[in-house]
Amino acid sequence: MKTRIYLLSFLLLAISGIQAQESLWSLTDAESPVINKDGSVTFYYADPAAESVSVSGDFLPPATIDTPSGKMEVQGSAALARDENGVWSYTTAPLAPELYAYTLTVNGVRMLDPANVYVNRDVSSLMNIFIVSRAENDKGDLYSVNDVPHGNVSKVWYDSPSLKMKRRMTVYTPAGYEDGKDYPVLYLLHGAGGDEDAWPTLGRTAQIMDNLIAAGKAVPMIVVMPNGNVNCEAAPGEWSKGMYKPTFEGSLKLDPKPLASMDESFKDIVEYVESHYKVAKDRQHRAVCGLSMGGGHSFAIANRYPGMFDYVGLFSAGLHIHEQAGFDKFYDFLKADKDIQDKLAAVFAAKPALYWIAIGNTDFLYQQNSDLRRFLDEKGYGYEYLETDGGHIWRNWRVYLTEFAQRVFK
Repeated sequence: MKTRIYLLSFLLLAISGIQAQESLWSLTDAESPVINKDGSVTFYYADPAAESVSVSGDFLPPATIDTPSGKMEVQGSAALARDENGVWSYTTAPLAPELYAYTLTVNGVRMLDPANVYVNRDVSSLMNIFIVSRAENDKGDLYSVNDVPHGNVSKVWYDSPSLKMKRRMTVYTPAGYEDGKDYPVLYLLHGAGGDEDAWPTLGRTAQIMDNLIAAGKAVPMIVVMPNGNVNCEAAPGEWSKGMYKPTFEGSLKLDPKPLASMDESFKDIVEYVESHYKVAKDRQHRAVCGLSMGGGHSFAIANRYPGMFDYVGLFSAGLHIHEQAGFDKFYDFLKADKDIQDKLAAVFAAKPALYWIAIGNTDFLYQQNSDLRRFLDEKGYGYEYLETDGGHIWRNWRVYLTEFAQRVFK
């Protein structure tokens, strides 16, 4: 009797498992997204039982919503249409070459596209990605893995005496690294909410560098992408704090409190790189740059160690390096603070080969960066400036890395 009960239970479990697998296959059989010849993109979702399906992404016109802090732009969305077989679909207008991100919403629930395995994490949000490319050397092609020599990407643990902990960073070494020596080093810093995984995934660093170097547009270089959260050892889930939920300022709430700032502890990173990699150890072969918070870190690092870096890049930089320095009154802070004036004077007295500022024309940090440029102009300090369309977005930061990487070490 027991044998029959066990057999029946097993059969029921097997049947339910097969049904679950069939359900899974019905959702993933459809190819999605499909990149069409004209650059338009078609999304498919197979579910006859669904009542509504929509797609949200950075390729759609943004929507404006009201919040307690005022109006805010959010990703636009578009409804998918259902055919007689229960397959939902939506086709975009032709898209410019680019890497795009999106999610689906099914019956009011946000979800990933089950037919697309390509996913990035931005802070705590998971998004599917796809690339549109129409010609060789366009943005989509630059962000793609092409048939060129490939560098290596390593997750490297190093000792930080300043912070009294082991920490992790991501290091890109160019193709042929083993056969060369005295490589230049680009230190590339992430923004708030990011970590050492941000630039390699969202920023497509390895793909950009492989393609630029292969085309002769950038010199072979090492790219070091550290974790800018100085009380964290590594990315969420990759260190002893466990699988906590990443948040925009999540690291600020973690114990222990940091023993030093990013700029104070940055020498630990440089010392490790210069003792473990085949690099040149002079200012002409060092560059530091970063986005948002990482731009602020780059600003502070250059100020703390004037003459250490011949190339400095500020990408949509968050420059409120002091509690009194607000986003919209940074010029007043610069004019009033003797310490920062002296530090900037030392930076430019060292005559950096390139001091580069880039920002989008609708970035919420635009005024702050304008204030910095106004101050530098008044002092006669030389810098170069790039202004692009758009706001505080990865689409701009990938462009800035592409441009900056072609300007350094030449």
